[in-house]
Amino acid sequence: MITAQNIHKSYGQLHVLQGVDLHIARGEFVTIVGKSGAGKSTLLHILGTLDQADRGSLRINQQEIAQFHRKKLAAFRNQNLGFVFQFHHLLPEFTALENVCIPAFIQQQAEGEARQRARELLEYLGLGERTGHKPTQLSGGEQPRVAVARALMNTPAVVFADEPTGNLDSATSEELHQLLFQLREDFQQTFVIVTHNEALAAKSDRTLVMEDGKILV
Repeated sequence: MITAQNIHKSYGQLHVLQGVDLHIARGEFVTIVGKSGAGKSTLLHILGTLDQADRGSLRINQQEIAQFHRKKLAAFRNQNLGFVFQFHHLLPEFTALENVCIPAFIQQQAEGEARQRARELLEYLGLGERTGHKPTQLSGGEQPRVAVARALMNTPAVVFADEPTGNLDSATSEELHQLLFQLREDFQQTFVIVTHNEALAAKSDRTLVMEDGKILV
């Protein structure tokens, strides 16, 4: 599903990624761990096409990402990739249902179909009674589930998550972990997750350890 070769990334004089190579299979659940500053989030953003490497090649689902112009890359990202972030980034003025619909609206899907799928996803995630609630009306455990539903909206081939349980308590973190693995079983999607959570890493199919901008394991 994902092949990266010799990925380099610098910010000024700081060489954050120093020749990263990796291969992630379709349907694999992979965690990326390492100390703060090791380059985990930078790598995730490049794999997710949110940032661009200075050098190296990236293929996702057999497509060479470097060949895409900006507009085509944005369309590819919207159609094939889903994202879950530590702080969820739910839009406060929109309801849970409307937040989940956003990727479909960007893709210009019919509003009725988008709302129906969003409703089905929220029901699947146990939020069927919360579709009309805004983020401030949702609990700390409900907000990340809305973010997960949004990530799944366009049926992405890969779901990327950056510290999805970083600001959650242990019980809520465990619930989200179980949900992510259940999603993989139910939908056969590929998951790539940056985490400091040892329990999540231990359950993954494979853990990549980063240090000083390189993958050690």
